[in-house]
Amino acid sequence: MKEIFHALVLNMHQPPSNLDELLETNEWEVKEILFAYDRMPRTLWPYEDIARVNLSFSGTLLETLSHPEFQRKVYGSVDCGTLLWALQNEKLFEILGTGYYHPVLALTPEADWDEHISRWQTIGRNVFWRDHFSGFWPPEMGFDMKVIPHLKKAGYRYVLVDSEYVDPVDEMSWQELRYRPHIAEYEGEEIIVVVRDRDLSAAQLAGMEYSWFYNEIQERTKWCDFPPLVTTVSDGDNGGWFRNVNPQANFWSYFYKTALDEIRAGHSSMRPTFINEYLDRFGAHGRVTVRRGAWPTDEHHGWDFHQWQGSQTQRDAMTRVHEVSKAFHEVKDTAWERGTQDPEFHSQLGQAHWRLLRAETSCNFYWGEAWVYRAHQDLDAVQYHLEEAKNRLE
Repeated sequence: MKEIFHALVLNMHQPPSNLDELLETNEWEVKEILFAYDRMPRTLWPYEDIARVNLSFSGTLLETLSHPEFQRKVYGSVDCGTLLWALQNEKLFEILGTGYYHPVLALTPEADWDEHISRWQTIGRNVFWRDHFSGFWPPEMGFDMKVIPHLKKAGYRYVLVDSEYVDPVDEMSWQELRYRPHIAEYEGEEIIVVVRDRDLSAAQLAGMEYSWFYNEIQERTKWCDFPPLVTTVSDGDNGGWFRNVNPQANFWSYFYKTALDEIRAGHSSMRPTFINEYLDRFGAHGRVTVRRGAWPTDEHHGWDFHQWQGSQTQRDAMTRVHEVSKAFHEVKDTAWERGTQDPEFHSQLGQAHWRLLRAETSCNFYWGEAWVYRAHQDLDAVQYHLEEAKNRLE
């Protein structure tokens, strides 16, 4: 049997303070979410020899799960400390970097990208006890080629992109374009792009039978004259398929465990893989460009970011994000030029900075106009602290 390599990628994200707030209003939903996280290592421990999962956790989610007070509140349901320890298992999990506050990078100010990237790396190193992360998950798969130099500066080897937006520079077949990693270049900086199969990823999120999935990957890769890498990417903590506590109706016990049992029995040519391991063995081939776009949502395709900027209210809020970000960086640059050492100035600037980044959280714009006020609240606070900081410069 020809081996078909499968990179299972799951994105885990909860907005700032969301789980704390849900504890007050819908405790069972919090339990469902935490059980979805806890179910992963518990299901996979007996399969350390073959199971491989590529995971992304947003910085805001890691912040919550590692907070002692939150851990105390949910201890009777899930031991978050033990959960985070279990996710350090490098036989089962490869951790991907992302943006700390889960921004749609393609829509947010470029001047803020490096801080989102570096702040995640700081908490990622602390929580997962490792110094390096090879892969980058752009939140909401909101990709722009301009991010490539920023990712290279941060030490990333590869980035995930959606199959809908990848265009070949070199001649290649449909199978090569979708099931092989490639090289993308922007302003002299190169990075490997790993292509997410949009159709199979949608099935992964919605729920699927193992037999259907296995047949699909065989059909889709049967003309490949190279080792195919089928990459499926979805949320791993949203939707009934991942949250359902019924073992006959959730991803891990119904689908993935079945897939692993079939592999172990010698009945399957599917080979779960870490993306980094695949790249070490087979490398990347061919050059591509990637158009700006995001992954699809329930209502929108993703190419125009309509989910996050479909209304005038959403667009106005994002315009304000850019304006306030520009004002922040002007103050920061002025202080750097003057060599300002005033600790109170830097305290005020720091308070402004993290609130600016939090205002850019994708969820503030995802839910139509319902959460836009959260962005404005943080931007109001940014402007207040900026004024306090500017007063220290005068």
